[in-house]
Amino acid sequence: MSESRGQRRVGIVGYGHLGQYLVRRLRMDGLQHGLELAFVWNRDASKLEGSVPAELWLGKLADFSERHADIIVEVAHPCIAQDHGEAFLKAADFMVGSPTALADVGTELKLREAARQSGHTLYIPSGALWGGQDIQRLDDGGMLQALTVTMVKHPDSFRLGGHLGELVQAARKERKVLYDGPVRKLCPLAPNNVNTMAAACMAAPSLGFDGVKGRLVADPDLSDYHVVEIEATGPSGFSVSSKRKNPAACGAVTGAATFAAFWSSLLVCQGHGGRVYLC
Repeated sequence: MSESRGQRRVGIVGYGHLGQYLVRRLRMDGLQHGLELAFVWNRDASKLEGSVPAELWLGKLADFSERHADIIVEVAHPCIAQDHGEAFLKAADFMVGSPTALADVGTELKLREAARQSGHTLYIPSGALWGGQDIQRLDDGGMLQALTVTMVKHPDSFRLGGHLGELVQAARKERKVLYDGPVRKLCPLAPNNVNTMAAACMAAPSLGFDGVKGRLVADPDLSDYHVVEIEATGPSGFSVSSKRKNPAACGAVTGAATFAAFWSSLLVCQGHGGRVYLC
């Protein structure tokens, strides 16, 4: 079915834990929400065997347009948005599940322009970001002066590159701050761990990836959940702070509540035009 007959066709790019969850929800509950699965792509196609019907497999990502998806959802790796995001937006709406990709200035500008020219929407899922729409409203009104996002996880839940990978080893005995600074510099070192921070940067474009501050903390005692703390400040002493505990198994990169948040985000992805939209 096409969108004109009442169904939005959804392409899923990536079949890790989050991709599997979204595919399962689409196959079980999609039709009642006006959604149907158009295709599933995974770098290792063998992982689709036994759980995804063969007719839904997409062999080559470059052939995505043949499946006529209305929205494409990336839940794989930041390189997908960098390499294919512009092409996706020319044909469909695009939800970036790895918004750390947008820390690259060229990628962000390219995708913003592609959305504007095509009339399709570049969707940024809130994920574990609590109060994202409130941050966006503050920013839109010129009231947001500073924004800090602190993420605390067990050392085993981090997938880090460079010197941060070495620092996290030292955090197995005691709580340690791994990073404290602009989010832009952190994203390439922790592309799978700081998508919440990247979403905050997109919600606050006046600050952006250079102005939003990120703090990454490893805590060996945090074995059952992840913590995300948000602090937003404005003029005349205005401030808002929040603390979110997201249940997560030790070693899990993504907390359990984030899966349902992605599904909720997908349900609102329609009718927002050629712009960036936090969902």
